[in-house]
Order: sequence, then structure tokens, then C-alpha cells
Amino acid sequence: MISCTAQKDLNASGGGIQLRLNFEIPKGTLVTLYGQSGAGKTSTLRMLAGLMTPDAGIIRVGDKIWFDAAQKINVKPQQRRIGFVFQDYALFPNMTVQQNLEYGSGRRADRHLVNTLIEMVGLRGLEKRLPSTLSGGQQQRVALARALVQKPEILLLDEPLSALDSAIRAKLQEDILRVHREFGLTTILISHDLGEIYRLSDRVMHMEAGRVVKETAADALFSDRQISGKFKFTGEVVRIEAADILFIVHVRIQNQVVKVISRASEIEGLALGDTVLVASKAFNPVLYKLG
Repeated sequence: MISCTAQKDLNASGGGIQLRLNFEIPKGTLVTLYGQSGAGKTSTLRMLAGLMTPDAGIIRVGDKIWFDAAQKINVKPQQRRIGFVFQDYALFPNMTVQQNLEYGSGRRADRHLVNTLIEMVGLRGLEKRLPSTLSGGQQQRVALARALVQKPEILLLDEPLSALDSAIRAKLQEDILRVHREFGLTTILISHDLGEIYRLSDRVMHMEAGRVVKETAADALFSDRQISGKFKFTGEVVRIEAADILFIVHVRIQNQVVKVISRASEIEGLALGDTVLVASKAFNPVLYKLG
């Protein structure tokens, strides 16, 4: 369990922001921080990681206090057992893939774990390559593996996939979900991608102006009703065509395009490029616009 009651006054380009946090995250949960830029999402991760010091408050993980302003406790970042994956990868450019992972593992590199992670995230055959010779998706896999090689309790992901194309992004989303489950992590993700949030999250914390204003399940955040069904997929609307009194909505889900027959009332306000949820209802697929 992560328990955070923290305060921090921040200076931003658009003006000051008062970060006022009060939340709990159960162990093993994957939570997404969602909200507009400047809401305080990255600062929240930095305070949990020990890279930013709160002005007041307490951060507790399990039975350990990581920060307590009143008691002057502030555990160093390297002692917090946190893996942090940044949007810009932050790899060492003069080190190979394997050397980046071994460095992240510390003085006594766990070669078995390094090899396991190289296999798990699809880096086999790239061990001797420098980051500059890798694609963006491959570099992000190295960053993810390097965060995990530290054997963290908590994985922090600051928009790690935002610069990648949709196909690579979908594959890395699968990697993140797999390592989250297999390593038994508590994971906190920052993302603006509604499909990604729905696909990965157990819970979503919606932040505005430095505060968590709403915490809910992913489908409840973007819809005014709980969505049930035997299958649920998120995708992007790529075409809407009229067919007599009905409409056929073409939705791209990863590398596939599915066609959903809808009534006019069901696609009201829907436009090309919108992110939608395709769910079953009485064996017929229906669309729910997200956002």
C-alpha cells in the first residue's frame, strides 16, 4: 500500500500550482494519473521517487516511512526500490544494451535477471548494440528492462510511449502489463491516451490543478455508465459510412479494422480519429466514445 499525504508549492510557466495530494494505492495495482499538462502528475511521481522533496506531509509504503516532514525523514531515491521510466528513455549513450542493464543492476549485476529481462521484452540479439542504433520502441524496451533490473517494488512510468507509433505502442503496452503482473509490481502510469488508459489501468486518478479530483475505474472515468460485456477493445474511428438507415463504423484496433453496425443515435457526436470502446452487448458489438 502506498499512502501519500503531501504538499508542494510549484512554480510553472503558466503560473504557480499548489500540489495537495491525499491518496492510497493498494499493492499490486496499476494506476494511471490522468489530466491536463500542468496538473501536477510528473511532480507526483518525482516526489514518490525522492527526486522532489514535499514541503509537508507523509509518504508511506507498506510499513516503511519514505518521507515525513515533521520527523525529518527523507529516504534517498536509491533506497526507495523504485523503477522510473521516462518519456525520453534516459539511456547511457556510450553503453550497450547489456551494459545499460548491468549498470542499472548495481555493483553486483544479476546476470540471470538481465538475461531474463532481455528475453522478456524482446531484446535478444540486440545486447551489443548502442542506443543510437536502436529504434524508439527498442530504446523504450531497454529503459523498461533497466528499471526492472533494480528489482523495484514500485514502477513509475511518465508517458513512456507517447512518442511511438500505434503498432509499437500497442506491443509495449502488452510488455508493460505483462511485467507488471509477473513481477507483482505496484505501477503508476502517466498517460493522455484514452485507449492506453482503458487497456492498462485498474484505477484512474484524475488530476486537476494539483489535486486528485476523481478516482475511479477506467471505463467509469470516460463514460457515465459502467460497461459490461464478454469482450472490450479500444480503437480509433477511421471511417463512418451510411448504409440505408444504419451506419457502419470502421474502427482500427491495433493492426486490424473491425466494422460495427450502429444507429444514428449511437454515433451522435462521433468523428474520425475519436477513441472508442467496442464492447459486446447481447452478442452484438456496440460503440462507446471515450472522452
